[in-house]
Amino acid sequence: MGGELQQFKADFLKALAHPLRIHILELLSEGEKSVQEIQEALNKEGSAISQQLSVLRAKNIVVGTKDGKRVLYSLRDPMILDLLIVTKKIFNNHLIDTISMLEELEDADSES
Repeated sequence: MGGELQQFKADFLKALAHPLRIHILELLSEGEKSVQEIQEALNKEGSAISQQLSVLRAKNIVVGTKDGKRVLYSLRDPMILDLLIVTKKIFNNHLIDTISMLEELEDADSES
């Protein structure tokens, strides 16, 4: 049992590990959307969007619901939005650290 959780986490994070998939999830965090709506919002080809949605569906991260002839996609678990927010905060922290290091280097250069 011990390794099952780590394997789930690894598979889950691997499924998220693509910029276009992240962008799709950010869009879906606003509400359900069709492939065409996603395609227009991201200015990407339908085949690229469909390919990435397929990966996200396979890992049960998004779900598709039939609405007439089109399929509406949504986040399977709203906690994914929390994960995206935390990831952005981590990015901002790294950015702040990098800016601080650059300022320290500039201060050291100006003193010499």
